Amino acid sequence: MTDTVSSTRPAPPPVALVNPANRNEGAPRGDDEQVLRLEDVNIFYGDYQAVRGVDMTIGRHQITALIGPSGCGKSTVLRSLNRMNDLIPGARVAGRVTYHGEDLYAREVDPIEVRRRIGMVFQKPNPFPKSIYDNIAYGPRVTGMRVSNMDELVEKALRRAALWDEVKDKRKQSALALSGGQQQRLCIARTIAVSPEVILMDEPCSALDPIATSKIEDLMFELSRDYTIVIVTHNMQQAARVSHRTAFFTAEVDEQGERHGRLIEYDTTNKIFTNPAQKRTEEYITGRFG
Repeated sequence: MTDTVSSTRPAPPPVALVNPANRNEGAPRGDDEQVLRLEDVNIFYGDYQAVRGVDMTIGRHQITALIGPSGCGKSTVLRSLNRMNDLIPGARVAGRVTYHGEDLYAREVDPIEVRRRIGMVFQKPNPFPKSIYDNIAYGPRVTGMRVSNMDELVEKALRRAALWDEVKDKRKQSALALSGGQQQRLCIARTIAVSPEVILMDEPCSALDPIATSKIEDLMFELSRDYTIVIVTHNMQQAARVSHRTAFFTAEVDEQGERHGRLIEYDTTNKIFTNPAQKRTEEYITGRFG
């Protein structure tokens, strides 16, 4: 993973889009469209096995939602997709996580390059204590991207994050002065600025009000034209509104009384929410537990 990055990622080929009135009715794409694949993934924190035996594929230009009760391993699985778990002492991943067929955990793979290609937006907005402009420029600068015009890159990232019109005259002002929803869109713009292919979002709307949440959801759908998105959410309505595919996780208790996250069902979002194959999925979707 040592390619040279230009100032902007080349425009992807045209793709068929789901009608915005029926966003989650996109059919799964074929194997040639797979971006990420998890094969018998088991995740440990020290001796504790947090997640067991996850198998799933994530398709290009789709929004995949990970749902389930607290403590079922959703965020742990999400962080495994760009090796964020490496930053936790004692964490390790067994099995295979591949990106376009390349093992992300192979010894020769640079985890920093993984995180550039597979960006992350966290639960709470975390802008740097810098100007709006410097927040966007930070990633390209520290990763050594060759940027011919930083002003254009910053503007493009802010436009892609639907924030330009609100901050174009405030770019030199502190990012901490923005509202919560604006800060989260700034964090999305900051992620876009380093030209990723995949954007991971860990409950990106949990700290936001309904209006800001709606803007983020609209933005996710627009971004799926050019990016692959994986989102963790506790909001069933949000998963149903924005995602093409949904993975339901739950926690199972073993004979020693320890909880382990398991993937119970993974299918198109419409199937998961209207006709799930597993009883546990139906019980969670209908609010009988969780």
